Amino acid sequence: MLTLLLDADVYAPAPLGRRHVLVAGERVVAITQSRPGITGVPVDTVDLGGRRLTPGLVDAHVHVTGGGGEAGPETAAPAPTLTAYTTAGVTSVVGLLGTDDTTRTTAGLLRQVYGLRREGLSAWAWTGGYHLPPTTLTGSVRTDVATVEPVIGFGELAVSDHRSSQPTFEEVARVAADCHVAGLMTGKAGVLHLHLGDGARGLDMLRRVLAETEVPARALHPTHVNRCSGLFDEALALAVDGVTIDVTAFPPAFATDDEVLAADAVMRFLESDLDPARLTVSSDGGGCLPHFRDGVLERMDFATSGALADLLADLLARGVPLDRALLPFTSTPAAHLRLPRKGRITEGADADLVVLDDIGRPADVMALGRWHVRDGRPVVRGTFEPLAE
Repeated sequence: MLTLLLDADVYAPAPLGRRHVLVAGERVVAITQSRPGITGVPVDTVDLGGRRLTPGLVDAHVHVTGGGGEAGPETAAPAPTLTAYTTAGVTSVVGLLGTDDTTRTTAGLLRQVYGLRREGLSAWAWTGGYHLPPTTLTGSVRTDVATVEPVIGFGELAVSDHRSSQPTFEEVARVAADCHVAGLMTGKAGVLHLHLGDGARGLDMLRRVLAETEVPARALHPTHVNRCSGLFDEALALAVDGVTIDVTAFPPAFATDDEVLAADAVMRFLESDLDPARLTVSSDGGGCLPHFRDGVLERMDFATSGALADLLADLLARGVPLDRALLPFTSTPAAHLRLPRKGRITEGADADLVVLDDIGRPADVMALGRWHVRDGRPVVRGTFEPLAE
């Protein structure tokens, strides 16, 4: 089956103007100004009437098995459903473990990644979790990345956080080096994805890795850098040195006094002289959003990939041009994670496509050439989702 999207206002994410987009199987095969002539084969023709067409969003930080557990076993969050991703316009995810890398394992994480793939999503995994020694499948971070196809790096290793294993500089440098070398061996991302807490040491460990080792800046990917204003200032300085930083789309209703709202953080970055290729955004979907005071949990919320759709709409409402706003959601994370067929609309790319409504929210979502959402409603559901209706 071919799918022909007529009269799409294409943001690839660069603005291409009005185009016709032809999809065959899982790939985009043509982007044309004149309507392509197709005979002899069935074609599903969809007239978009000038609506905006963007790449599917890439969410590089998702607790696909569920996160949490910081306040007892009853606070371990369940795994998000397929439609929690697709209705947010997310077509690619990278799953990870967090605080609980004891009862949740790399094997369980990979099972969930394979399950999402069978349900039609594109999915990969970070090996490990918050703590060192790391939770792995093979006993080695380097071997996991080198031999287990979905594993593209290590994450989310916790630093500057009371829930971390308080890793030493030497330990962090060594696991960063393992990621980098495994990336060289395989052509994978080879990235160390780091959870940043609100500890006083901030990003000091990463600055030391850059200053005292030969590990390249691209191998480091700190997340939650908008957790507080001082940490975000440190992150901007690291971006100058070539580190790609990751802003978390924390829901504004649960922001703390010193937290930098995701929209404010993205706008500040894009309005600076910094390279846009040094900024990504992610949702922390499936994880709990705990708020601690002196190490004691005060309150908790549940994160979803829907925060990315909310953030994109917020940026557009603030006047950020769509092609600029899309970068940290699409082409930048895809490039940083070395996923060449993701994050762009171009011939040969995967047919991960999002049609936006008038206010910039996902109306129709295609993943690998298959419609998952139409008119804001899911038309494909996860294996057990119908049981919840």
